[in-house]
Amino acid sequence: MTTTSSGPAPDLLRIATAGSVDDGKSTLVGRLLYDTKSVLADQIDAVTKASVDRGLEGPDLSLLVDGLRAEREQGITIDVAYRYFATPARSFVLADTPGHVQYTRNTVSGASTASLVILLVDARNGVVAQTRRHAAVMALLGVPQLVLAVNKIDLVSDQASVFADISAEFAELTRSLGWSPEQVTAIPVSALHGDNVATRSETTPFYDGPTLIEHLETVPNVTDREHVGLRFPVQYVIRPRTPEFPDYRGYAGQIAAGRVSVGDEVVVLPAGTRTTVSQIDTADGQLATAHTGRSVTILLADDVDVSRGDLIATAGDAPDPVQQFSATVCWLAEKPLRPGARLLLKHGTRTTQAIVGGLEVLFDEQNLALVDSPDTVELNQIGRISIQTAEPIAADDYQVNRESGSFLLIDPQGGNTLGAGLVGDALENLHLSATPELV
Repeated sequence: MTTTSSGPAPDLLRIATAGSVDDGKSTLVGRLLYDTKSVLADQIDAVTKASVDRGLEGPDLSLLVDGLRAEREQGITIDVAYRYFATPARSFVLADTPGHVQYTRNTVSGASTASLVILLVDARNGVVAQTRRHAAVMALLGVPQLVLAVNKIDLVSDQASVFADISAEFAELTRSLGWSPEQVTAIPVSALHGDNVATRSETTPFYDGPTLIEHLETVPNVTDREHVGLRFPVQYVIRPRTPEFPDYRGYAGQIAAGRVSVGDEVVVLPAGTRTTVSQIDTADGQLATAHTGRSVTILLADDVDVSRGDLIATAGDAPDPVQQFSATVCWLAEKPLRPGARLLLKHGTRTTQAIVGGLEVLFDEQNLALVDSPDTVELNQIGRISIQTAEPIAADDYQVNRESGSFLLIDPQGGNTLGAGLVGDALENLHLSATPELV
């Protein structure tokens, strides 16, 4: 059978939105969908009719997304909604998250895979507590690019002065959190009227930068998933044992990072067994090379012991399996986290029992300070903890690779997700403005 090479996926930018309630996030998302012609004509007609019924002169684009958000915030579901749109230059997946403080956990989920986050502020209110909270979360998650969308700029009188003041305050905040000026872009917008979203506005002559969509089309698509060796969590072992395939033994899953080619030397973790890749199968046939994001079945040259939950990695560039480590955790549950908690830890396709050791520090995102030895980590709080697992896990430091450096903490009784974790000390990488006072 002829083999081919599966190149990297087309240029797809993963983005997320964040911001406080009533900052205009729904309207901005609706505007992005509308201006890129990513909604159907009957949807626009329905929104226009509903807007007229409410006495509005034009379509309220927030109605394109508010229905789902209303259900989500009423407790029917608190999942992240994903929107898809495209321009001739690039395709986009947008994680649309709620704005309430109690849904900070959703912001963590939505931004965890984003290469860029659009953080909205109301021009009339400027940088508020939720802005600082969201910026801190983005810094911990290692989001490469940040856009400050100063929305409702049409509702303030001295637009140039307001925009300059908000941009300066936000620049100081992001500098303290570790971003360089090149990673942060501020844009004055009116999502309601479309100013500086897809078209440049004549009402903001003080601003000569790109529109929001121009920036999204041209910003570097930074990802760490192609800059490390192969990370392939084994999802399923395929053994047909049929007359046609009596000895077939393949390992199915999705490539979490890196690439794999036939002939590559790999190591199976946590056992540490070395072998080589003999074949790469897909539903469309065999491949010579497969890249990040591709679902494949890998065959190995040697008959080695591989099970679901194991990690196949590039030999010489593989993480060291660990059973005891420090991690930064965002707590997602109503019941607080305490030392000694017995939980399940899910990393990749491996789930193992875990015990939480010490609660080392708590992050005060408002004052950019650390609180030493907290008694608990409460809902939506972020802290550094120590963890011991029953089985070794092959995890990278989160700063090396986000995909293979993250994990979930799960309630062993109910199966609910309790916390999202980052292997290593993500807090250490924040450039705090002053030495934190340890309480």
